[in-house]
Amino acid sequence: MHPIRPEPTRPGQESVWDFPRPAIVEPTSAHIVIRVGAVIVADTRRAMRTLETSHPPSYYIPLEDIAPGTLVPAEGSSFCEWKGHARYFDVIADRERRERAAWSYPDPTPPFAILRDHVAFYAAAMDACFVDGEQVVAQPGGFYGGWITSAVAGPFKGVPGSRFW
Repeated sequence: MHPIRPEPTRPGQESVWDFPRPAIVEPTSAHIVIRVGAVIVADTRRAMRTLETSHPPSYYIPLEDIAPGTLVPAEGSSFCEWKGHARYFDVIADRERRERAAWSYPDPTPPFAILRDHVAFYAAAMDACFVDGEQVVAQPGGFYGGWITSAVAGPFKGVPGSRFW
């Protein structure tokens, strides 16, 4: 079940309703910056993005492009039918601790092996996340980690009534 009408796309936009299912991962050269307070937690042009029907992209940052000391292992885990078991991190920066604000797949499934040694961040838990200079909006729904920019058209999984999309 999905919304009756996906939003129309504008020139240069992608519709999340054209994204594949099952999900895929692909490299992106987009400039990704993540900030907590005055601290740049991550800055890269070597991210991976995951694409799945109805979800805005999630961006996975190489560990080498994340500020040292900002990730601390957190309790708990989750399971993704496509990527495997995820572990979580607290993000510590600018004297603040953002609990379970990032996650990774230490042993991803073979189609997502490229995500090993990459970390994704919940935009809602950061002070600002940017894709090519545009500040993102967090995907609704709390659990989901997609980043909404003007480059994607929805509606997006996570809004009320979208549980079975």
